[in-house]
Order: sequence, then structure tokens, then C-alpha cells
Amino acid sequence: RVGLFTRKEIRAVLKKASALEYKIQRRALRKEDFINYIQYEINLLELIKKRRARTGYSFKKDEIEYSILHRVHCLFNRATGKWKDDVQLWLSHVAFCKKWNSKHQLSKVFSTMLAIHPDKPALWIMAAKWEMETRLSSESARRLFLRALRFHPECPKLYQEYFRMELMHAEKQRKEKKEFEKAKMDLGEFNYSEEILNGEMARIIYRDAAQKVKGVEFHLAVLSIAQLFAFTQDLQKEILESLQTKYADDPLTWDYMARRELELGSLQSTEHTTKQMKVSEMTQREERCCAVFEEAVRAVPTEDMWKCYVTFCLERCKRKTNSDELKQKRLDRTLSVFSKAHESSLLPEALYKQWLQLLLESSLLEKAAEVVGAATKRFSLSVEMWQMRLQVLIQLKSDTVTQCFEEAIKHLESKGTLPLWTLWVEWSEGTNSKEDTEALYQRSLRATTPAESVTMKEKYLDWTYRSGGYKKVKKLFTSLCENRPFSLDFFRKMIQIEKEQESCKMLHLREYYERALREFGSTDSDLWVDYVKEELSHPHGKPENCGSIHWRAMKMLQGDLVEDFVSKYTLLQTGHL
Repeated sequence: RVGLFTRKEIRAVLKKASALEYKIQRRALRKEDFINYIQYEINLLELIKKRRARTGYSFKKDEIEYSILHRVHCLFNRATGKWKDDVQLWLSHVAFCKKWNSKHQLSKVFSTMLAIHPDKPALWIMAAKWEMETRLSSESARRLFLRALRFHPECPKLYQEYFRMELMHAEKQRKEKKEFEKAKMDLGEFNYSEEILNGEMARIIYRDAAQKVKGVEFHLAVLSIAQLFAFTQDLQKEILESLQTKYADDPLTWDYMARRELELGSLQSTEHTTKQMKVSEMTQREERCCAVFEEAVRAVPTEDMWKCYVTFCLERCKRKTNSDELKQKRLDRTLSVFSKAHESSLLPEALYKQWLQLLLESSLLEKAAEVVGAATKRFSLSVEMWQMRLQVLIQLKSDTVTQCFEEAIKHLESKGTLPLWTLWVEWSEGTNSKEDTEALYQRSLRATTPAESVTMKEKYLDWTYRSGGYKKVKKLFTSLCENRPFSLDFFRKMIQIEKEQESCKMLHLREYYERALREFGSTDSDLWVDYVKEELSHPHGKPENCGSIHWRAMKMLQGDLVEDFVSKYTLLQTGHL
């Protein structure tokens, strides 16, 4: 009547809504029907919103939007009542309430949801955050957090968010007081508590949490929250003292204390600072950090502590700077720390790789070879370490590459050595004679596990074709076919080689396809389709064979692959593939 929809559109809406309504009145209810109905109503609301904006008509919202909103809330309530365990459904209702500003309804949703799912801290935090930020009720948020802590007395995340909320409340009250004082308003009997204004509530929460939640990570998280508020200097000091007392031997404490030196401002004035002064100041700060780290590795000589120190140096080294002097200092410092950690035998395997990468980037190949040699002695069962050592030796064009390969294979088990064999044969292809490389390929097939030998077979086939030609590769293919397992790419490679020949014989292609189908006929529909294509397109192909190939494919393929094959075969027959 008001021109938002035409009569025809209204009939269509009624028809669709009726169909959806019938579905949710069945005896056997389905969640999808409720979701579809809710989504339809939400889409309708969005459409009405757009129509109102276009026509400029903003009346009768009670009769139009509010009745639809009420219906959506009823649908959500029925759905969440039936499928109480579906958290996503509850969260969808929450999101809907937030979008359409249904504050009263959202309060009820949170209340019901938390009664059913009190075991999920994230939901408590979400509800408290909404109370604090949207309803501006710190009292309600506090009550929610206290209820949540009864269910989860040792949940660090809850304590962190409760701590943040109390600091936000204190900051809000400080701003209010400041505004009142500025306006010189008489507040009567009302006055602000100095303890709350100074974050005393947050201090109580922290002290309570510190007794129940163990671990340096929680203290650091709380400290980082406190640092966001300017009035928490005393509280930060207390947390820091507690951290140093309780966790003096924890690498993360030392890491924090060292990195803190970077943030501490310099004593000199920031005015009229030249580029050289800035570089000098940054160098001093980094040196102060390193002094703390040096003290740390003496006090706590563990692998984790050295890892923190090295990670810090690497981070500084990767930072962009226009000063070549600072860049060089950072590099020298990082390499020096790597060496010290290595001498202490406390450098983790992952960091050896980064050390090596740094040395190679700095073109210190001799040093890199020395480092990676020591690393393979310490981590003699690490394939990656041996691989890196070999790559360095190949780069240096060393005479000991073969000897090193032999040593690596001797130390390692056959499982997982595929990267080494791949590297060895690729190196041999460019360095050794054909006979030596062939012998190496044969040896790799025996030395690797059956699953890894599949890759070696593909590489062997490819190399033989490149170095020996068609006749030799055909002979090798026949010989390799006697030992399972195979990969589909192994057969496809041979089919591709056959197609590249001037006298490409259909007889040979059929043999390769038949061998491949024996192995992969039940799991790959594309192979059957390619076989049919070959019979149709090859000059010596037999299109009459397509029927029998189709029949065999239908018998061999499993599950959804049959349907996949039928659709592709139909497209092929109609000339669309």
C-alpha cells in the first residue's frame, strides 16, 4: 500500500514464505529448513531497507520491519531450543541482534546461551565485552566476569579480559571526573573513589590471578595490557617485580627485560637530531639489549635462552636501515652470537639453517662449509642438515661431495632420504659420466623405501630419455615395470615420450595405457577418458574400441568417479571436450 513492493512481488513473497513456513511445521524438523527461512527473512529485511532508501519512505516500521524482526527472533529461538549444542547457531542469533540493534533481545540470548554453554570462556568474554562497550554497563560486565571465573577459575584469557575491563572502567571514570572538574560542576554527595581511579580493582584481579594461573606468558600478557593505560605505572612496576622474582630463570622473562631496553627513550633531546645521532642512539639501545642478553645466557645457559638471543639479533639484522655502518654492526653481532651459541653446543637445529642462510647471503662460503660440517656431526640423523651441507659443498665445487654423500647415506636410515638421493643424482647428471649416473639411479631404487622409489623411477625415466634416447628408455620402462609401486606420472611420462616420436605407434600407447589402468584404473577417471581420446584421435586408433573401454571403466571405477567419467565421456562424444 505504501509503494515499497508491487502486488506481484507481495504475492511472490507470500508464496515463498508460506512454503518455508510449511517446512518448519513438519513433525521431523531439519536445521537447514530453519536456516533457509531465517536467511530469506533477513534478505527481505535488507531489500526493504534498500527500497526505503530509494523511495525516501520511512514510516510504518512497526507494521513492516518490526513484525519481520519478531518473526526472525522466534525462528532463532525455536532453532536454538531444538539444537542447543550448535554454538554457530547461537552466534548467528547474536550477530543478527547486533546488526538490527535488538539490545533487549540480545541480553536474553546471551543469558540463555551462557546457561547452556558455561564451559566456553570465549562466550563469557563476548557477553561481558558487549555489556561494557555497547550498553556501557561496567557493573553488568563485572558480574559476568565473576560468574565466568566460578566456572573457569584458572582460565588466563578470562583474567586478562577482566583486568582490561577494570582498567577501561578506571580510565572512563578518570575522564568523567576531569570533565566535571573542568566544568566546575557540583557533584553533591557523589564522589569518585581514588582507589578505583588508580586501578586498584585491576591490581586485586592481578594478585588473585597470579596465585591461580602459572606461567610467565600470563604475566607478560597482563603487563602489555597495563602498558596501554598511562595511569598504571605503579601496577606495571608490581607486575615486573613479581615477574623477576617468580620467573627469574625463565628465558621469556629475560627476553622481555632485554627488549624493554629498546623502548626506553634516550636522555638526549629529540630536537635537532641528525641522522648520525639517530644511528648512534639506536646502536646504544641495541647494545644495552645485548648486554642484558649476555647476562641472561650466563645466568640461564639453556637452548631456549640462546634461541631468544639469536632470534632478537636476527630480527634487528633484517630491519631496514639506510646506515651501512649500523647494518654491518648488526650483521657482525648476529654472526658473533651464532658462533657463541654454537661453541656452547646450545644452538637448536632450526637456527643452524638460519645461520647458514645468513653466511651464504654474506658470501662467506668457507665459513658456511665449516659450520654445516659441525652441524651434521651434532645432528647426524637430520636429513635437512646433510642436504644443506651437500648444497654448500656443491656450490664450492668441492672434491669431497661424493664422500659426503656416502657418509650421509651411512648415517641415515633409508626412510626420508629421498631429498638426498634427488640431490645426488641431479649433481651426478651434470658432473659424472653416464655410466656412473646410471649406476647411482639403480642404487637409489634399491636404497629408498618403496614409496620414495616412485619419484626416483620418474627421474630415472626422464634422464634416460634425455641422455640415451627412445630405444634405451623403452627398454628401461619394461624393466622398471617389473617392480611395484608406480605413480601415474611414471606412465604418463612414457606416454608423452611415445607421442613425441615421429613414428608414434598406437600399439605401444595401448600397452602403456593398459599397464597404467591395471594400477590406477579404479581410482582415476581421467585416464580412461584420455585412453578413449587416443583411440579416437590417433591415425591408427580404433574408434570401435571405445565401447569396450567405456564398459570396462564403468566396471572398474568406484563411487563418484563413475558419474565423473560418464559426464566427461558424454562431453567427449558430443565434441565439447
